[in-house]
Amino acid sequence: MAGHSKWHNIKRRKESQDKKRAKIFTKISKEIYAAVREAGPDPDTNMRLRMALTKARAENIPNDNIERTMKKATGNAEGVSYEEMTYEGYGPGGVAVMIEVLTDNKNRSAADIRHILSKHGGNLGENGCVSFLFERKGVLVIERTPDMDEESLMLEAIEAGVADFESSKEIFHMETDPDQFETVKEKLEEANYAFSTAEIMKLPTTTVRLDDEEKKQEMLALIDDLEDHDDVQNVYHNLEG
Repeated sequence: MAGHSKWHNIKRRKESQDKKRAKIFTKISKEIYAAVREAGPDPDTNMRLRMALTKARAENIPNDNIERTMKKATGNAEGVSYEEMTYEGYGPGGVAVMIEVLTDNKNRSAADIRHILSKHGGNLGENGCVSFLFERKGVLVIERTPDMDEESLMLEAIEAGVADFESSKEIFHMETDPDQFETVKEKLEEANYAFSTAEIMKLPTTTVRLDDEEKKQEMLALIDDLEDHDDVQNVYHNLEG
């Protein structure tokens, strides 16, 4: 899968999320909650929390909201408890789908996810049915500007620890080992590079091309409906382009 094709999917995901900003606050708050429950409230020792707080600041979530969520997660305030779930299945044309959820009601979420998949011609599968088709990667995307020197960026990126560097007319797409993600990001930020995307995500190792336009549009509608669900944090798929 070419770097530009990966960016196409990432860009579409970002644009879709930008259209639903009202839901973004809730999703990021849940992520902060889960991060604190997983590894504590100290962002210096909790990478997942650091990343969630970075997202929160980028979306201008008020500090009071962040602090309230962290208190709930540490048990210092009453509130609902969220559980992390991952659902796997298939969309139209056999496209693999992984759905990461944070929910206070597993039965409700499972029923909702199953309904959304079925509505768009997909189906919920067993755990492990598609996870082997994805791998965790740190993803860094820099949008190209006329004054940017590609060779200099590539050399700095490789020196910083980037494992895969690809470019197009629009962007520079870089991938890292998840354990090296923060180090690489910090080194490139120190060199005054800014990212349009900087996340650890699951990327497909193989892709499915849908030549049937009707199935492709149904798959895109499925992705939109899943991302619109309040409990869904991330949707990963292997649709090409």
